[in-house]
Amino acid sequence: MAASKQLIVSCLFLVLLFAQATSQGLRVGFYSKTCPQVEGIVKKVVFDAMKKAPTLGAPLLRMFFHDCFVRGCDGSVLLDKSNNQAEKSAIPNLSLRGFGIIDDSKAALEKVCPGIVSCSDVLALVARDAMVALEGPSWEVETGRRDGRVSNINEVNLPSPFDNITKLITDFRSKGLNEKDLVILSGGHTIGMGHCPLLTNRLYNFTGRGDSDPSLDSEYAAHLRKKCKPTDTTTALEMDPGSFKTFDVSYFTLVAKRRGLFQSDAALLDNSKTRGYVLQLARTHGSMFFHDFGVSMVKMGRAGVLTGQSGEIRKMCR
Repeated sequence: MAASKQLIVSCLFLVLLFAQATSQGLRVGFYSKTCPQVEGIVKKVVFDAMKKAPTLGAPLLRMFFHDCFVRGCDGSVLLDKSNNQAEKSAIPNLSLRGFGIIDDSKAALEKVCPGIVSCSDVLALVARDAMVALEGPSWEVETGRRDGRVSNINEVNLPSPFDNITKLITDFRSKGLNEKDLVILSGGHTIGMGHCPLLTNRLYNFTGRGDSDPSLDSEYAAHLRKKCKPTDTTTALEMDPGSFKTFDVSYFTLVAKRRGLFQSDAALLDNSKTRGYVLQLARTHGSMFFHDFGVSMVKMGRAGVLTGQSGEIRKMCR
C-alpha cells in the first residue's frame, strides 16, 4: 500500500513537471502541421546570406540575446518606430546587423504559409542556423512564440561589457538562467568583434588614476593599448583573437589566462561557480561546449514568451 502511494505521488510529480514544461506553449515542431517547411525555408535564407557575409553570425546571435533580455523573446527588437524610440535605436543595439535576413526569412515563409510563423520564432531559428553555418553547435529550437506589440528604447537595460559578476548573475537569474548558463552564453564571444570605446576605461583609467584594469594580463593590456588609443572610437578588435570566425572553446582558454576582452569576460573568474565552469571548459574539446550552448540557448529562448492568444503574428517583422 505504501509502495503504491509512493508510486502515485511520483507520477503526480512527473505530471506536474510536464505541465510546467509545456504550459508556456513552446515545443519542438510547433509548426509541423501548419507550416512543416519552416525550418528548411529559414535555413536556406540564412545559409545563402552567410555564404556572402559570414561575419553576420555574431550579430544575429546577439540579436536573439538582446531580444530575449528585453520584454522576453517576443521579437520586439525587430520593430521600427518613426520617432526612433524603438529598442533597436538604443545604444547597445546600434551594432546589431542582419535584420534583412529576418525580413527575407519571413517573406519566404509568408509565400508558403501566410500568417502562421511568428517573427520571434524566425529570430530563434535564424540564431541557431547562423551558428550551424559557422560549423558551430546545433540544437532543436522550441517554437510557438507570438510577437509582442511594444518596443521601447527606454526599456533596454541589457547585461553590459562593463558589468561585474554580481550584476551579471542577477541579470541572468531574472531570465531563469543560472551561473552555468551565464558562462556558456558568454562563450558566444568566441565569434565576432568588439570596439575600442568598450575598452578605453579598462586600458587607460580604470580607477580614475590613469591605470589599467589589474585583472587584465599586463602583456595583453600593452598589446591592446597599441591598437586602441584613448580617443579611438572606431577600431574593431577580435573578441577571440586568431579564432574569431570559428565557434570553439578558445574563448575560455583566453579568459582563464586573464585575456578576456571585456570586464564582463574577466568577471567570470570572480565567482567560484563561474570560474569553475570557465576552467573546466578551457580544458575540454568543443563537444561539451557545443552541447551545453544549445541547452542554454533553449533555456534563454523561454524567457518571457508570449503564447496562445497573447501577442500577434506579424506579417512584416519591422
